[in-house]
Amino acid sequence: MAEAVAGVLQRPARSVLTAVGTVLGVGSLIAILGLTSTAASQIDGRFNELTATEITVDDIGGGPGSQVPLAFPDDADARMQALNGVTAAGVSWRVRLEADQGISTAPPGAAYASTDNQAQVLAASPGILRAAGPKLALGRTFDAFHDTHHEQVAVIGSATAARLGITSLHNQPAIFVGHTSFTVIGILADVQRRPDLLMSVIVPRGTAEQLWGPPTGDRAQMLITTRLGAAAQIAGEAATALRPDHPEYLRAVPPPNPKDLRSGVGGDLGQLFLLLAGVCLVIGAVGIANTTLVAVMERSGEIGLRRALGARARHITTQFLAESALLGLLGGVVGASVGVITIVAVSAGKHWTPILQPAALAAAPALGLATGLLAGLYPAWRASRIPPAEALRR
Repeated sequence: MAEAVAGVLQRPARSVLTAVGTVLGVGSLIAILGLTSTAASQIDGRFNELTATEITVDDIGGGPGSQVPLAFPDDADARMQALNGVTAAGVSWRVRLEADQGISTAPPGAAYASTDNQAQVLAASPGILRAAGPKLALGRTFDAFHDTHHEQVAVIGSATAARLGITSLHNQPAIFVGHTSFTVIGILADVQRRPDLLMSVIVPRGTAEQLWGPPTGDRAQMLITTRLGAAAQIAGEAATALRPDHPEYLRAVPPPNPKDLRSGVGGDLGQLFLLLAGVCLVIGAVGIANTTLVAVMERSGEIGLRRALGARARHITTQFLAESALLGLLGGVVGASVGVITIVAVSAGKHWTPILQPAALAAAPALGLATGLLAGLYPAWRASRIPPAEALRR
């Protein structure tokens, strides 16, 4: 080992450059494992904030030709709000309009009317707007009074408002769906859920049923938001709470398992970047092998002298293997340190909580050592095959 250390320190610049490949490979491996775990953890946290608290209930008993046109009862919002853990719930469906029923700021045929051919009309109970997590640009959303009294009011999304040219609610602007007018009482700037609301004209459910009847094409759907940890329980109770007489009319869709999402993301990222880390390790191993092979050619006289003093072929092999293994070990230790620093730096920049892999950190020096040993096998074998007399002549 003393001779190996002396051999490595004999040309320190070359030794440092030789070990850089292993440093990069091991450092990349540690950084990738840590950053993958850290990023997956952040994805899991954001998943918990929104998706893990969201449930949808589909009306599978409604629609054309079914026994009931609308499976959700009139008091669906209140029934769900009565369940412990529910923060908001609402029913909505898309209203199928006739060909001549467009959305504009004036009755059909009126001059200078602004029209929107992209917007859709959504019938919604008051709870859907609370569940969507809206941010209002102007006005307010409708409530149970508007719904039960069949008020002709509407909340429109920011995209729809822009196309219709509605920028203020001071003059109580109206929009027309065909020949039916609705007073705009609110404009949505943004929503946390249901981004389609930003391109819609949202009218109270009771008003829509009175004007156009129950759903005739698209089936109704309920959006439920819950507190963290309650989604699975609420999903199992929703159908019975809404329709205790016919729970089979409804199908609750719980959020996906966050563990599956995290492992899937981690697996996808890990496979890609681990391949890159493997390439770095191969490059490092080739660098060590090349340097060791050059050293063998340069140190032929030393090899011959050792053989003349009684060293056998296995001693020469061991000597050069020890040097390459030492370079690999140093590369593994430094690479692990570089990987940890990278994880902490990136996490600090992103305001994440860094997650390290203890097993990977412990194995990093051994991985560097193994890389060095593998890289030194052929040069060490070549050194042991040089005849002593020929080595001394060089």
